[in-house]
Amino acid sequence: MITYREATHQDAELIAQLHSVSWQENYKAIWNDDFLNGPVLQNRRQVWQQRLNQSKPDQHVIVAVSTETLCGFSCAYYNYDPVWGTLLDNLHVQASHKGQGIGTALIKSAARWSYTKNSKSGFFLWVLEQNTPARIFYEKLGAINQGWETHENPGGGSSIACRYAWPDISKFI
Repeated sequence: MITYREATHQDAELIAQLHSVSWQENYKAIWNDDFLNGPVLQNRRQVWQQRLNQSKPDQHVIVAVSTETLCGFSCAYYNYDPVWGTLLDNLHVQASHKGQGIGTALIKSAARWSYTKNSKSGFFLWVLEQNTPARIFYEKLGAINQGWETHENPGGGSSIACRYAWPDISKFI
């Protein structure tokens, strides 16, 4: 049984570990191997310790847990962009738990949170152009690719990212 709850500062290490492994699995051959095979975990530790120890009111982090195992998490920032609205900054599910609806539940939780703050707010995310499985996943959930931008990668280099947005968040949630 999967339970969902707001993340606390005590979740920072497990979130950092899952985030690192997810990047290593999904961004191989897209991002710098030296970064993915080296300081990626320390990089994510710093980010998640800061995010969860100094939480902001516009930040919403949800974890999916199954008997003490972190199965997934999402992180959203309300009203992040004046045009596009709330940013779903992170969505990661442990590979062994994919296909069980955890990612969908996490996204919908973030979207509902955004909607309760402002029903007119947009909802969007960035996904690497080369991450075809993720793009297909978001498209099945009704997101539409609204364009591409070049983003700097952690560890150096850059990648093309697609902005996916939901045209009507009320229909999505």
